[in-house]
Parts: sequence; structure tokens; C-alpha cells
Amino acid sequence: MPTYTAPVKDIQFVLHDVLNVSNSDVPGYSELEADFTNAVLEEAGKLTGDVLAPLNVVGDHEGCRLENGVVYTPTGFKAAFEQVKEGGWTGLDMPEEYGGQNMPYVLGTAVGEMFSSSNQAFTMYQGLTHGAAAAILAHGTDEQKTKWLPNMVSCEWTGTMNLTEPHCGTDLGLMRTKAEPQDNGSYKISGQKIFISAGDHDMADNIVHLVLAKVPGGPEGIKGVSLFIVPKFLVDDEGNIGARNGVSVGNIEKKMGIHGNSTCVLNYDEAEGYLLGDLNKGMRAMFTMMNEARLGVGMQGLAAAEVAYQNAVDYAKDRLQGRAVTGVENPEGPADPLIVHPDIRRSLMDQKSFAEGARAFILWGAQMIDEAHRKEDKDADGLVSLLTPIIKGFLTDEGYDMTVKAQQIYGGHGYIEEHGMSQFTRDARIAMIYEGANGVQALDLVGRKLAVDGGKHVMAFFDLVKTFCKENGDDEDLKDFVEPLKAASKDLQAAGMYFMQTGMKNPNDALSGSNDFMHLFGHVCLGLMWAQMAKAANTALANGTTDKEFYETKLTTGRYYMARRLPATGMHLARIQTGGDTVMALAAENF
Repeated sequence: MPTYTAPVKDIQFVLHDVLNVSNSDVPGYSELEADFTNAVLEEAGKLTGDVLAPLNVVGDHEGCRLENGVVYTPTGFKAAFEQVKEGGWTGLDMPEEYGGQNMPYVLGTAVGEMFSSSNQAFTMYQGLTHGAAAAILAHGTDEQKTKWLPNMVSCEWTGTMNLTEPHCGTDLGLMRTKAEPQDNGSYKISGQKIFISAGDHDMADNIVHLVLAKVPGGPEGIKGVSLFIVPKFLVDDEGNIGARNGVSVGNIEKKMGIHGNSTCVLNYDEAEGYLLGDLNKGMRAMFTMMNEARLGVGMQGLAAAEVAYQNAVDYAKDRLQGRAVTGVENPEGPADPLIVHPDIRRSLMDQKSFAEGARAFILWGAQMIDEAHRKEDKDADGLVSLLTPIIKGFLTDEGYDMTVKAQQIYGGHGYIEEHGMSQFTRDARIAMIYEGANGVQALDLVGRKLAVDGGKHVMAFFDLVKTFCKENGDDEDLKDFVEPLKAASKDLQAAGMYFMQTGMKNPNDALSGSNDFMHLFGHVCLGLMWAQMAKAANTALANGTTDKEFYETKLTTGRYYMARRLPATGMHLARIQTGGDTVMALAAENF
């Protein structure tokens, strides 16, 4: 069975050596002293390693079952969910007035990585609830917040997001779910939603669905979509649970992975619902949930890569296979361990350098979300909005690839179920699809996000890179980081310039390169993270750290990324600059 050990030390390095959170002026960050964050992370690590990780394979093998309209989760899930609730983990970064602990989002994200690595399917139940609660917090009335949030923050009630219908996914303007207004101010919701993660289960007393629907007579397309709170059980004004609402489970989807999460078809038959936010402004309210969810899904890419890598390393050190080409390294045994072979090392270094770079990227993104919300910093909000499709798209594409690399270390043993490696690959695959498929993320980045506020935010990113390179250009210890980062940034700027010059004339030239641009941008982001981590490591070594090996390992890993992974920006630029002709040349009937 696979194992998982929370990377507390590495998370602490990013929080304190790189992001320097406890000295930040973001409200609430002064509490994030190293001893405090370490205590929180250690406790989360025990829970995820001892309780949730062993249930991961159980959830995969058993899945969820639907019996007489009731969904039952895998063995052990309900008891584990109680432990998670009792520990207050579900409301770590939610407001105190609703039962949360009001910790910064950056700490919640760090803990979230551990939960997702240990058991992605299980963690989705609380993760989706968090997103639904955030939408109500941002757009609900005071009455709605008081009525729904305390039980959602504690996960006594869980939450979902209902967008997709059988005939429409990304193009939500095509939806058919209707919301008929009633004399008492409520609405009757009727329609069918599919692919609803955590749509029904036996771990909470109620489930609060956030449902997109159209009110008759409203504008056509996406402009006529509104968002509604639709509970599984009706709740009176005193907060007491009453009769079953008109929502039922039609089916549990049979999926490639995340079997422990109940992905449901939900049928709404004049279910009572309540408008959340403004009429016909449902997408604005839903995107409060979606943007948080997209950073969370990007984190799932990292989380899957991390746990798969941990197990691949253990196997590579233990499995004897062949002899090192430079001479026998295990003379007492019949063969040397896999880890002596250069191609195995290459694969493991790909995985290690991605995971550590992605962790810094995710936590930096979470810090910007804190700056946007707690300081009302519009520049931070603009930059993290620009980077959100990269966090989601690039990290999940790469994260999936890293689980495949980890599986490959096992050879045939990675393909059979005995060692559990296939689950990481199967579970990671969904992250490239839900919360906006990665192709759509790339189109959003190139077609919309780059031009927001006149390109102000992408220019701010370039200034960050330029400033770092200028301030550290004379540091010989950082030469292996600064020079590759400069080159990669120039590739990114050249790609942006190409879009500006050709995109207006022929949009296909820009959009045909959108996926490559997302990956190019992602590599530059990780290059910047590695350069900053290298500077922090050098500073620690210069100050006489007692953990020399950790920081030297960090530098070695970073040099690998800069030398072996970051040059991929040149390949992506070359593809982008070929334009759209070869992509669009073939007539549809010739495919």
C-alpha cells in the first residue's frame, strides 16, 4: 500500500525563508510565526498520514454506492470526516463569526496540499463546501450568511456547485434548468445537473447545493443565468432541518478515478431555492467559487505529484535491477537499486523539481489572494487573476505527467494494482478537466486575461522577473538561476509580442498557440520560484544554518530545473510562432 509523509519542512521553508510570511504587513500574518505554523502543519501531517492516507486505497476499491436514493461513502470515510470536523480543519481560514479560525488563506492552502496528497477524493467533500461557503460569504445577504454558514464552516452541512448539464459544459449559456419565482420570494428549481462532485453522501446532515439556473423572461445566453441556494433538506428560520427538498440522486457516475467521491447526477423537481447575489448575475457569484476552486485544483496537481514521487523514490531505492554503468554500487546484493541509473534519476529529478517549484508557486498565489482580500490590494488581485489559469492548467498538466513518471519507475508493478500507483495517475487525470478544462484555461489566458486592464498585470509580472534579475545579476552564487530565468522571460515576452502583432489580424494564430503559451508561462513562473528559493537557500547557508544538507539539496534541485526543464520555453515559443495555419489547414471532413 502507498504511504504518505507530509512535507512539513519544505512547506515551512517556502512560508518563512521564501515568502517571509510572519514579517508581512498582510493582516493576520503576524500570527504566522514559524513555531505556530509548524505546530499546525505537524498536526495536519499526523491526521493526513495516519488517518486519511490509509483510506485512499479503500475509497478507490470500494467507491460510493447508491441504495434506495441514499449515497453511502466508503468504509471509514464517515469516521474520518468526524475527526476532521472535530479538529476544526474545515474552517481553518473561515471567519470566526461563523465558527472558523480566521487563519490566512496561505496556511489553509498549505494544509490543503497535505489533505489532497493523502486522499484527494475524501478531501473534495470539505473542499467543495469551503468554496460554496466562500460564495455565500461574498454574495449572500446577512440572513443567508447567518442561516447557512455556521453549519457549512463546521461541515455539519456540506456544499456543492452545480453547473454542468447533459447538453452543456463550458457553454453555460445553453443550460435549461429553470427557476420559477414564487410569491414568497423563493424559486422553484427544475432541471438536471451532472458531474456533481460530493453531490450526495452520508457524512453530513444536510447538503447545500449552489445551482445555476435561468429565470423565465431573463436575457438570453449566459447573461440570463442566476445562482441559487438549494438545500437537500429545507431549513426553517431557526435553523432546524425539515422536509426533504425536491432534489434527488439519479445516478452515481462511474469514473476513471476519485472513486471515493460521490460524483452524482442530480435531478431537481420544483426544489425550493433562494437567489444568491443579484438576478441574472449568477456567473459573477459562481466565479467567486470557481476562482478559489481553480487554485485548489492546481494544488491537486501538485499534491498528486508529491505523493506519487514519495512512493517512487522509496521504490527506486529498494528495488534491485541491473548494475550501475560506472561500477557496482551494491556488491553484497545480486543487483544495484534502481536509483543508480541515470534515466531513473532524470525522472525522479523531474518530479522533485516540479513538486517543490509548484509548492512555492501555489503558496505565492495563496499569499496574493490574502493580499487581495485582507488588504484590498487590487494589484495583487489582478496578478493572481492573471496567474489563475496557469496555476490550474499548467500545474495539473504537469502534475499528471509526474504521476505517470512515478508509475513508470515501478515498471510493470506500477501498472497492476498491488502497489497502488495507478490510483495516483487515475485520480490526477480529473484535475485537467474539471473547474474548466485546461484547453479553456489556456484560451482564457490568451484571449482575455493578458489584455485585462490594458495588459497591466502581465507587465507587472515581467517587472517582478526583471527586478529580481537586476538585483541579483552580480551574485555569482545565483548565476545558474538568473541567466536561465532571463532567457525564459525573453521567450515569454516574445510570445506575447507575437500575439499582439498577429492576433488582431488572425485570432487563430494566437489561439492555436494558447496551450503552448500557458505552459511557457508556467515554466517561467516556476523558474522565478526556483530563483527565489535559491536566493533564500544561499542566505541560510551564509548565515550558518544547522541544516546545511537541506539547503544544499534545494540548490541542487533548483539547478536541475533551470538547466533541464526551463529550456522548454524555447520549444513552446517556436511552436507559437508557427501560427495557426498548420493547425487549421485540414478540412473538418478530412479528420
